[in-house]
Amino acid sequence: MSAHQFRPTILREYDVRGVVGDTLSTDDARALGRAFGTRVIRNGGTKVSVGRDGRLSSPDMEAAVVEGLMAAGIAVTRLGGVATPMLYYSVYALETDGGIMITGSHNPPNHNGFKMMLGKGPFFGADIQDLGRIASEGDFESGEGSVEDADILDSYVDRLLRDVSLGRQLKIVWDCGNGAAGPSVNQVCMRLPSNHKVLFPEVDGTFPNHHPDPTVPENLEDLMAMVLERGADLGIAFDGDGDRIGVIDDKGRVLWGDQLLTVLAEDVLKENPGATVIADVKASQVLFDKIAEFGGKPLMWRTGHSLIKTKMAETGAPLAGEMSGHIFFKDRYYGFDDALYAAVRLIEGLSHRDEPLSAIRDALPQVMNTPEMRFQCDDTRKFDVVVEVKDWLSGQTGIEVSDADGVRVNTPDGWWLLRASNTQDVLVARCESQTEAGLERLKGQLRAALTAVGETPPDI
Repeated sequence: MSAHQFRPTILREYDVRGVVGDTLSTDDARALGRAFGTRVIRNGGTKVSVGRDGRLSSPDMEAAVVEGLMAAGIAVTRLGGVATPMLYYSVYALETDGGIMITGSHNPPNHNGFKMMLGKGPFFGADIQDLGRIASEGDFESGEGSVEDADILDSYVDRLLRDVSLGRQLKIVWDCGNGAAGPSVNQVCMRLPSNHKVLFPEVDGTFPNHHPDPTVPENLEDLMAMVLERGADLGIAFDGDGDRIGVIDDKGRVLWGDQLLTVLAEDVLKENPGATVIADVKASQVLFDKIAEFGGKPLMWRTGHSLIKTKMAETGAPLAGEMSGHIFFKDRYYGFDDALYAAVRLIEGLSHRDEPLSAIRDALPQVMNTPEMRFQCDDTRKFDVVVEVKDWLSGQTGIEVSDADGVRVNTPDGWWLLRASNTQDVLVARCESQTEAGLERLKGQLRAALTAVGETPPDI
């Protein structure tokens, strides 16, 4: 195979992602497979598991990736259509030396990409850039690989339910959004004693019912309605590849990622007193205060599933999460983001509580905040905007700026955040205050900062 040049925009911080037929092709997938196989070989490995989501382009992308891996001399275990956490699980269960998941996650149907593991750790940052170098230089290993198929659904569901101890039975509504989690959700519902109703479990890459992104309230309307109609205890939604969770309480309200992590942290810290719990920079101050109140050590960290997993390994944290719905359990599990496992742990915890999820939610300190706001900004510009805003902030008084990930600005009114997404051509913002007037002032500061660097502020 000759040298291959990837478009720079597809080599992201913690995965590879692009628009099929525009920035991403099967030639890219083949080169990526061979470059990744080269890294595995040079890392002393020989075996890689490969999975794919339900997108229409995923079978062709999978075939090209497998071809590239085999050309590098890799023994490929092909899992077929699976959720991303099942691919992660396969690396442990099948003892492979790495894994590649073909998935566009929560992005539009014409997008696709690749999430990778080398050994049992995430593969991101400089490692992803190194794939670009290997491909552009044609610095590939060569060999005669092999391929075999494996069905790990039953094994995966066995592992999800292995340590579960339920109290009272719950009434649960699930929304699979026609994403890759559907088959495993169906299996869990057959084996987990509760009253279950499953919406849209059929895997369909056209996403005919709604887009599978549980951070967008409009995508949760079917779930909200069914929770209320059935008088359910909770509703659970998944993104397109099953590594992000959305939760609806018994009153039909969204439980945001930081609120969910607060509920989970209380139970985990009872079993792991003094442990570190990690959340990303978009999370509410309420979460960090509650972790401390529960006897844990709160740690604010950068957004990104690979970055969070690496920090968990470094700190020994048993639990971590992001506003986007990535939840990571090392407690009784492996430490990767698995929305279905997070759902099982939430159900387990609620089954041993007398109060409904809505009461737990309402008992949290009430603050005024915006949802996670995303507004378009070109991939070639978005990171520069954040740097320019940080420079502009250096001339402001009465504020404190954290640049762990973008800029998080603390003022007497509360805080606001601006960061560049690593997965989409958007800037992400959020504001939080104790009062409505304070929230308006924070929004004004955010608008002023964006205006000062020549950007049109979002309508917030």
